Amino acid sequence: MTSAAGYALSVADWRRQVHDLYAAVRAEPDPSAAHALWVAGRSDLFDHHPASARMPGQSLRHALYDPAYRFVLPIESAPPDSFEFSTGTDGIVPFARIGVFALPGLGSLDVWWLGSYGNGLFLPLRDATAGSTTYGAGRYLLDTVKGADLGRDASGAWVVDLNFAFNPSCVYNPEWACPLAPAGNRLAGAVPVGELLPTGY
Repeated sequence: MTSAAGYALSVADWRRQVHDLYAAVRAEPDPSAAHALWVAGRSDLFDHHPASARMPGQSLRHALYDPAYRFVLPIESAPPDSFEFSTGTDGIVPFARIGVFALPGLGSLDVWWLGSYGNGLFLPLRDATAGSTTYGAGRYLLDTVKGADLGRDASGAWVVDLNFAFNPSCVYNPEWACPLAPAGNRLAGAVPVGELLPTGY
């Protein structure tokens, strides 16, 4: 097997395991237990999977679960908007705004549709912790093309749990290119939960 084939199969397996992890998270009725499952599963993948972006000396760090940062919200309408992200491997990746989440006491976050390769919803987040305890360019919350999806309730409202905010792969390895949080995805206040900067950063 060529090295290219081995890499492709490793990435495919990584994505399958991420999909499986989020399916298990959605099936767990207790949000705190679901978060513990997610932390353990994500940490194991990061530490041991051959497709991990992990660099030597790095390990994941997560804040303790805080239920105050969990919301179940509808996607509210918003004026059309778009942005494009240029990558070295996938070319120009277009995003179109399809709506907005209004987070009580925190502000609003734009919801984007990824209009290339796999398609999917994309919800980045940047807050006042950026550059100190979290990545300066922001974190991701939903990235459905890669399986990161916390689910919806019976009414169709989305689970928006900021405890599940995670770092993009470019935090761990500069070979990865990651879209940054645009202006509509930046909160003025602090979100002190979710994945933090790793050890060895």
